[in-house]
Amino acid sequence: MITEEYRRWLEADLVDFDLKRELREISGDEEAIRERFAKSLEFGTAGLRGTLGAGTNRMNIWVVRQATQGVADWVKTQGGSQTVAISYDSRLKGWSFARDAASVLAANGIKVWIYEELMPVPALSFATRYYHCNAGIMLTASHNPAQYNGYKAYGPDGCQMTDDAAAVVYASIQKTDVLNGAKYMSFSEGVEKGLIRFVSEDCKSAFYEAVESRQVRPGLCRTAGLKLVYSPLNGTGLVPVTRVLQDIGISDITIVPEQEYPNGYFTSCPYPNPEIYAALEKGLMLARETGADLMLATDPDADRVGVAVSCPDGEYELVTGNEMGVLLLDYIASGRIEKGSMPKRPVAVKSIVSTPLADKVAEHYGVELRHTLTGFKWIGDQILQLEKAGEAERFIFGFEESYGYLAGDYVRDKDAVVASMLICEMAAYYRSVGSSLKERLEELYRDYGRYLNAVDSFEFPGLSGMDKMASIMEKLRTEPPKEFAGKAVVKVKDYEKTEETGLPRANVLIYELSDGATVIVRPSGTEPKIKAYYTTLGKNLEEAKKEKEALAAAVKPYFA
Repeated sequence: MITEEYRRWLEADLVDFDLKRELREISGDEEAIRERFAKSLEFGTAGLRGTLGAGTNRMNIWVVRQATQGVADWVKTQGGSQTVAISYDSRLKGWSFARDAASVLAANGIKVWIYEELMPVPALSFATRYYHCNAGIMLTASHNPAQYNGYKAYGPDGCQMTDDAAAVVYASIQKTDVLNGAKYMSFSEGVEKGLIRFVSEDCKSAFYEAVESRQVRPGLCRTAGLKLVYSPLNGTGLVPVTRVLQDIGISDITIVPEQEYPNGYFTSCPYPNPEIYAALEKGLMLARETGADLMLATDPDADRVGVAVSCPDGEYELVTGNEMGVLLLDYIASGRIEKGSMPKRPVAVKSIVSTPLADKVAEHYGVELRHTLTGFKWIGDQILQLEKAGEAERFIFGFEESYGYLAGDYVRDKDAVVASMLICEMAAYYRSVGSSLKERLEELYRDYGRYLNAVDSFEFPGLSGMDKMASIMEKLRTEPPKEFAGKAVVKVKDYEKTEETGLPRANVLIYELSDGATVIVRPSGTEPKIKAYYTTLGKNLEEAKKEKEALAAAVKPYFA
């Protein structure tokens, strides 16, 4: 069966020279053939993601066409505008995949709005809403290494596709032959017939206006004299982030030259993830040289942003996703109360793996803080519920520990553009009152306790990786640990049991320990990894770190 599928691909007219060459090169290599054809990339609520290459278990134009036929089949059952928005980032083959997706949709009689230049996730979410589309498609692999690409599908609200919709799309994909099952017309024919159109300047301008409307203290940055180093990590952030920052009055922006322009090879940051120190190294070197107040880096699809702040000793300290989430929540809440722009009964949202320090801050300001499953679509769903009740303005902020933030309801996914703007505005504000981001963070720790949040990832590559991950999670579920590092497990929350959590089912386990610390275990939704999240609370950072290290050592054997 596997060999037959390989031969079928080898004999087909694949158009893409790279795929043909790869298929010839693996001739006779059973393991290489098996890796590419033993299974297909599975379409879920996060869409598709995989390494580029030939075969059903790789990202290529044929897998993209097959997935898009599934989306088209779903759209045709939805009524409405019969329209889909498309964007793509700097990844290899990104434009080819976007163009082919548009061609499949057009062949199905579905209208397309596509960006003529690469644009980030929030711009795709915005266009989906702006044009009242049935769906959106973003070609991206987020922060994965260069050999990856992916396909995110969005619903009509601009939020990643729901479980029910994704299941319908997946069922349709399974009925569609990967090489010849998708309908197709050339991109140029789709344009000539008026089925494929390019996103208008009106839509782009409306996006920037929506972002800039989320300023807490408009005009503050014009006189702040903030010095900034910024890296788009060779992705989509350069144009939108610098435009918004310049619009609000920040002109002293030094771009990291090696990471300024789109480059899908990511030669200066092989793993373009702003959570990782190595991705920020060049930016930090430049920040030291220029004496910058802040160093910002957005990931390739510009939905997440990492930040380093200057310290009195001239060094720079990375702010974690949890810390920045708390700082932004604190700044937005206090600023909007001061300016009289806080809505009645304000709502903020965070994921269950994000810091409990946010709960303390929200309580202080009278903000309802809702907890959701991991994945920003769940935060988007909370905004949708408010919108349905005619109360979307109650939403003031949402965040995840993995550097994803959103202020405002104009998009329904993480937005590094608005986050970059608010982080800079916040830094300008604290400077104006003789403080700093670092000082404000220390004040929050003094007020509420020295929380430490940390994550360890355990990788399980290869075809057997998913089976190993499933086996580990099953054992943790059926034989729950009684203690970690001498701390008794006093409660286990299993998110597969919705009656215990009040949230949709999810493969997440939370262990609450006798001293108030927690260990959370969950498989990644996009990579072959299991993540362990630790929350400890100490009298000081050293004490919190010491307990985290002890917990990590106790947890590690479970993933051996």
